[in-house]
Amino acid sequence: MALLLLAGCGCFAYSAKKRWNLMMIGAKETRSGNIGQRLARTVLFAFGQWRMKRYPLAGFAHIMIFAGFAILLQRTMILWGRGFDESFNLWLLSTDTMMGKIYSIQKDFFVVLVILGTLVFFYLRVIKRLGRMTLGTEGLVILGIILVMMVADLFYDGALLALTAKASDTDSVHIAWYEPVGSMVGIFIQGLSENVLTTIKHLGFWIHASLVLIFLNLLPYSKHFHVITAIPNIYLQDLHSPGRLPPIVDIDGKLEREETLGIKRINQFSWKSIMDFYTCTECGRCTDQCPAAKTGKKLSPKHFTLDLRNFLYKHETDLVAAKAKTNGADTDDGETPEYNKDLIDGVIDPEVLWACTSCRACETECPVFITYVDKIIDMRRYLVQERGEFPNELQTAFRGLESSANPWGFPAEDRDNWASDLNIKKLAEHPEVPVLLWVGCAPAFDERAKKVTRATAKLMKQAGVDFAILGNEEQCTGDPARRAGNEYLFQMFATANVEVLNGYEAGKKKIVATCPHCFNTLLNEYPDFGGKFDVVHHTTFLANLVKDGKLKPVKNIDKKVAYHDSCYLGRHNEVYDPPREVLNSIPGLTVLEPKETRDRGMCCGAGGAQMFKEEEPGDERVNEVRTQQLLDTKPDCVSSACPFCMRMLTDGLATKDREDVEQLDIAEMLLESVGEESSSQSEA
Repeated sequence: MALLLLAGCGCFAYSAKKRWNLMMIGAKETRSGNIGQRLARTVLFAFGQWRMKRYPLAGFAHIMIFAGFAILLQRTMILWGRGFDESFNLWLLSTDTMMGKIYSIQKDFFVVLVILGTLVFFYLRVIKRLGRMTLGTEGLVILGIILVMMVADLFYDGALLALTAKASDTDSVHIAWYEPVGSMVGIFIQGLSENVLTTIKHLGFWIHASLVLIFLNLLPYSKHFHVITAIPNIYLQDLHSPGRLPPIVDIDGKLEREETLGIKRINQFSWKSIMDFYTCTECGRCTDQCPAAKTGKKLSPKHFTLDLRNFLYKHETDLVAAKAKTNGADTDDGETPEYNKDLIDGVIDPEVLWACTSCRACETECPVFITYVDKIIDMRRYLVQERGEFPNELQTAFRGLESSANPWGFPAEDRDNWASDLNIKKLAEHPEVPVLLWVGCAPAFDERAKKVTRATAKLMKQAGVDFAILGNEEQCTGDPARRAGNEYLFQMFATANVEVLNGYEAGKKKIVATCPHCFNTLLNEYPDFGGKFDVVHHTTFLANLVKDGKLKPVKNIDKKVAYHDSCYLGRHNEVYDPPREVLNSIPGLTVLEPKETRDRGMCCGAGGAQMFKEEEPGDERVNEVRTQQLLDTKPDCVSSACPFCMRMLTDGLATKDREDVEQLDIAEMLLESVGEESSSQSEA
């Protein structure tokens, strides 16, 4: 036993050190602080396996195996101890004590659950052959080890009980309440000779004790490495809002120092990103929910992660040696070595990067909190800012942003034309107002989206809200530029907008945004640039006005409406209930939920700067698939709360010849029910 433990633990220590050294080639990143929150989330998502239930059969099978291993870890330690002293037991876990009896029945119960869990995964891999999973011999070998380990443990118990019965001259095993399964195995084999029973006992003992160590040493070289890395990966997750992308710090300084903007090489990913690569379970839940993958695009979040991980492993020796030699600094010593070449050249196809809609369906699904969007955007940053390579259509958006502060290139002075007849205050003239309506580019310039902006403003006026707009002082928040990888352009807008808002002491006001992308940027990304604001989406603001009785929906609207969740409102900011509360407050309205709803709602296809470029080749268009999901509820109307979603769904309805189905924003439906008051009443 001493040799087994020394060899097993020594080999694992060697492998773990190798993986640690490889992880440390990554860029420095701080993941500390908020210990209480980190521990709470670790308990919920790592030990509580909270996300596993999203795929019920596989999820509960995994929960059974995980819980079983947690309980049986003590059993393994007992067996290792018995390799030195056959009567060894952990403190109070002897079956002579009540505590020991309670543990024993737990152990038997969880052994059975682990066996059932492994059988479920054998079924999913061998019979059902789930397409989202990586099917191969590795998974089957690991499942086989777990199954054999559990069976060996039961036969060890059964043989021990049978031998004890023979030694006591009763020659019969009785079922003990605290060891029911072991007792049944003992009854099954008690007729065997003492020599055979002794052999079974020793086989059960050594198989269990050895397989645990064999399993441990396989982990660093397989997808089951997540058994070790998942808990720290969850603990070290980013605690910022999911809607925030990490900025390129000191972007001007990097330009002066000629440092890379974005991710070019594998060692430019942070050590935490490398831990993400280690932690991928290859379950495929991310790809199963990805709208790009669902519609036949090249992007698969799972394979994106695995391709980077495989490249990392392939060049492990060179990467670690280079880190030790240069401490991670770039060197100019002639020809670029293979491990240091651009990831875009041969590892990740640019088409994979540009297919992402940044919807975060992958991240919401991942049970071990791997992030994908930040890595994809970081690689886009390199493509755009270093290589100048991006879809041609984005050039128009970039030029429009640079010349007119909106991605369509509309004249900047026309930004407030939508409000010309509404007599809305300007913040420059009324800096004391408590509420600022942040309009956004699409709501200010797009003819269809203007109607939503006007409806929102009319409702605010009817509710007596004292608000103003920035008018021509407002610029694009920069969201399209940032998601397209043009971080430098984004930071120009962020800095300028924060300066304007802080000049009006907007931090003391409430900012209402009708566009979820503006809402997300103002709330979650501007704090990195000195702008901390109280920002709400217009659906939340309107829901509160209805609750407070300041808006009273009275007109009956006899329609069935299917509501579509915007990704930047829902998954990025967890605003799901307010839009539904507004709809449910309207008399006669029936709110329908598609099968793919709330945090499982499919993206419309416009996020991640897709609104401003052509969609990557695939089997179907994302907006058309999402439109069909909504139409499957048989609605009279489709409702949304985002100008991008409205455009994509309107196009989807037209493509499917279903223009008989209206596409309305939450604010438009509420205004119809509340009714429009006269201008004089509104002013009063």
